Amino acid sequence: MRLSCAALLALALAGALWAADAPAASGASRPNRLLHEKSPYLRQHAYNPVDWYPWGAEAFEKARRENKPIFLSIGYSTCHWCHVMAAESFSDPAIAQLLNEKFVSIKVDREERPDVDQVYLTYVEAATGAGGWPMSVWLTPDLKPFVGGTYFPPEDRGGQPGFKTMLTRIAALWAADPKQVAAQAESVLQALRAGTQAAGPGAALPIAALRHRAFKETAESYDPVHGGFGHAPKFPHPAAFELLFDLAATSPDAAERSEALKMAHQSLRAMAAGGIHDQLGGGFHRYATDEEWRVPHFEKMLYDQAQVANLYLTAVQFSPDPGFVATARDILDYVQHGMTDPAGGFYAAEDADSPLSADPPRHGEGAMYLWTQPEIEAVLGAESRAVFIFHYGVQAEGNVASDPEGVFVHQNILYRAHSVAETAAHFHLTETAAQTLLAGASRQLLTARAQRPRPLRDEKIVTAWNGLMLSAFARAAQILGDESYAATATHAAEFLQARLYDPATGRLARSSYAGRRDEAGFAADYAFLIQGLLDLYETTFDVRWLDWAVRLQEKQNELFGDAAAGGYFTTAGTDASVLLRLKEDYDDAEPAPSSVAVRNLARLAGIMHRPEWHDLAVKTAGAFSAQLDRSPSSLPLMVAALGWIEGSPQQIIIQGGANAAGTRELTSEVWHRFLPRHVLLRIDRTSRPFFNAQVPFVVALPNDTDDPATAYVCENYVCQLPTRDPVVFVKLLTRAKPDAR
Repeated sequence: MRLSCAALLALALAGALWAADAPAASGASRPNRLLHEKSPYLRQHAYNPVDWYPWGAEAFEKARRENKPIFLSIGYSTCHWCHVMAAESFSDPAIAQLLNEKFVSIKVDREERPDVDQVYLTYVEAATGAGGWPMSVWLTPDLKPFVGGTYFPPEDRGGQPGFKTMLTRIAALWAADPKQVAAQAESVLQALRAGTQAAGPGAALPIAALRHRAFKETAESYDPVHGGFGHAPKFPHPAAFELLFDLAATSPDAAERSEALKMAHQSLRAMAAGGIHDQLGGGFHRYATDEEWRVPHFEKMLYDQAQVANLYLTAVQFSPDPGFVATARDILDYVQHGMTDPAGGFYAAEDADSPLSADPPRHGEGAMYLWTQPEIEAVLGAESRAVFIFHYGVQAEGNVASDPEGVFVHQNILYRAHSVAETAAHFHLTETAAQTLLAGASRQLLTARAQRPRPLRDEKIVTAWNGLMLSAFARAAQILGDESYAATATHAAEFLQARLYDPATGRLARSSYAGRRDEAGFAADYAFLIQGLLDLYETTFDVRWLDWAVRLQEKQNELFGDAAAGGYFTTAGTDASVLLRLKEDYDDAEPAPSSVAVRNLARLAGIMHRPEWHDLAVKTAGAFSAQLDRSPSSLPLMVAALGWIEGSPQQIIIQGGANAAGTRELTSEVWHRFLPRHVLLRIDRTSRPFFNAQVPFVVALPNDTDDPATAYVCENYVCQLPTRDPVVFVKLLTRAKPDAR
């Protein structure tokens, strides 16, 4: 979001900060209030000499009582530059004294409080043209922002004001005329409010035109050499792939279908080969700092594992490429073994930094993942050593070409410099022999790596991210035919229902840590979990997950829905300390809740025969008509979901018990194809009472669930003739349908 008037006001204030001198100061470290918080990020700062407060009434009252500005620092536990600023500035007694004397300092974990983060990120992006973490914002005592930025070095550096300078200038500015600062902050807030207030219901969406424009914009940002979108730093951007796969399956233009699939497949292959992909331990790092995917920012986030795994699973539905299968599996296996709580939930993240083996009190970015050539040679035998080094681009002097900070001197980041075929040819081996050598060498190195200190793991359980991961495991059970993935998904859903859901109120918590949970779930928590539950239902056909998804959708509509204009607010609007009630209008690292909700509503309408939810999906998409018109590629997941609101999804009904002859075969024909606008139900003796009570259409089906299984392919609950023949069933599934217009 870019709001020029807010930017001008904020920059004018920032420009006034270069008028005072920094004082000398001293301070002493002591535990602060963050020691008793449940957020791992806040607890990381519990022994800073800064007198930190968590976000809440105590801090706000102190600021008002003492008429001090608030310094708000927002970050998360696995953020590299958050660690840097903590070490450089928040651990400095002189800086701490300045903060303690002149400001009320508040720490916020953006993963626990995305509502607070979203308000001030909107401001910082408007004021500076960019945002990120750590985020540093100065507020009036009534929480209105007047200066903001991201990371600040402790001292002035390269034309950038240092943190000491900023604090000194802002303190002087406030002391000189707090009323003027407050008046300008009020003007900034009004500009933000005007720029983000909900519009009225949009006009009917030109879906075909939006889809084509989104494709063109995505294609223009595509890197045809290295895959992916844009330039360095390069992020996976899963929502863009969702759009490409949808177009590859449904576009009426054959050339567009072909190009969309080519872009998706080439990018996924390049990502899998790059250093962004942990070649030994599985999973993906947050992003690459270069265009070739070779040099990652080493943190691993759960939401990336979930969404990227789903991309490779969809790629398998288009093409049973062994590389796609292997990559999907290694992400899921990494999460199962490294990111899963014994009780069933999924942890939030692993840090970018880890202790240095030779000097554990010191940390380095990516330290656990880096290798010198001698370290590799010391682990591997003579037979596999040269093959591994060649295949993974290892060099004696290190293989990181761009290293301006000198972090990776003589170090190697493993990436597939050569394919297995190229490696086999180079060493005059068969591909099978080369693959066997590489697999054995990788196991040896992974065993050696396991002896190194691991990065910090944030064991917070975030409901929204668990919903995304639930989808990935459920779909993996379908597409890869691995029942262990279904068991993992079921265990996670049971954990979420037991630990992060209050059946008395119907409300979700946002997160829990070490058994402590909050009570303030956000729109994303509902939308992402509903999606996961629908995928789990279509995997296990256990109606308790469908029933819970229905109840959560009703609660999401109640708490977050905009009845007048459509779409979903991020928050329930009950916290007066959150100054703006916003709707996310960008599918970023996480998709916008409304984008996910469009598809959820259409799926639920198709399963439960609730046309009012189909209408709500239409209204939800229409609420973003202005943003879609400006830049459809900013909401690629919503554009992909638009096809669901044209007509009705294909309703596929399998009537037969889990062990009935033909049930598994018929169901697998659905699972193994990318059918982007379908819902799948199974009617048997266990589920029939649930559907009979809620879906009138099902009552009319023959009450026969004995062998063999019968399949119905329907649209708007008008069905083709039922069949028990898999060949006929496939023809019905894949019958050409006109694309959405």
